[in-house]
Amino acid sequence: MFKVTGKMFALSLLDRVPLAINLKCEPDLAEGLRETHAAVLPGYHMNKRHWNTVILDGSLTDQTVKDMIEDSYDLVVSGLPQRSQRALGWRSDA
Repeated sequence: MFKVTGKMFALSLLDRVPLAINLKCEPDLAEGLRETHAAVLPGYHMNKRHWNTVILDGSLTDQTVKDMIEDSYDLVVSGLPQRSQRALGWRSDA
């Protein structure tokens, strides 16, 4: 489980083959990613509207996966109090 200030933004069983990671996502984007990529599925054991399971089977570019992880992190941090955001050095316009 990967958290920022106690809030989860990613979840993975690191010994799973192929590796898979659950990532938080805006609902409309989540659906679009699922329609575009076979390796992106509704979040396993998660709220399927807000979470995707991403299978890391080599079909997605490293940059695509990094972008999805960053989006998940940003989505969680954007919901934190402003003082927590400042402490993390996070900017919503970045």
